[in-house]
Amino acid sequence: MSIHASVTKNFDVASISGLTSGTPMLRRLPMRMFVVVMAVFLVAALPHASAQHREHKGAERAQIVALEREWQKATLADDISTMDKLLSEDYLGIMANGEVFTKTQQLDRMRDRKFMITKLETSELKIKLIGNIAIVTSLAQVEGASGDNEPLHGAYRYTRVYQRLGGNVWKVTNFEVTPANRQHRAPASQG
Repeated sequence: MSIHASVTKNFDVASISGLTSGTPMLRRLPMRMFVVVMAVFLVAALPHASAQHREHKGAERAQIVALEREWQKATLADDISTMDKLLSEDYLGIMANGEVFTKTQQLDRMRDRKFMITKLETSELKIKLIGNIAIVTSLAQVEGASGDNEPLHGAYRYTRVYQRLGGNVWKVTNFEVTPANRQHRAPASQG
């Protein structure tokens, strides 16, 4: 390709641009080329952003798993101060019999030992993170005694909802438990 053809193709010249000076000027990149270049940059940045997102979600999951362990230990030890820290002020718990408890009522139940758990083993833990909310479901094998001193034994499914509050602190806002089998109380001994 001749120099004149190259200049005419790549630069504005008087014959093409209509400028009287004939001063060569670079042509602007077409909008299509700009969009393509920006798309390449964005695609290159996506894996990094996606990895950061996965890392952040992984850290949040680890926090929730640690809180679940704290809940389990506090429940088994009747640790009222730990449970007080775990529960939000607007906490509502729905028990297997349909009773609803506020935070104060839940802590009073622990103080009065009206409901005692002596064994609590969880499995099938699932955590769903949605913004500042974590929804935890699990299967729990439970042993203990109810408020009427009746033996409690069986499998229960529960849902616990955590909310991330100011200072990146997670608190339990809701809890619901459902019997996972029809025989959740130990059978009476036959004499």
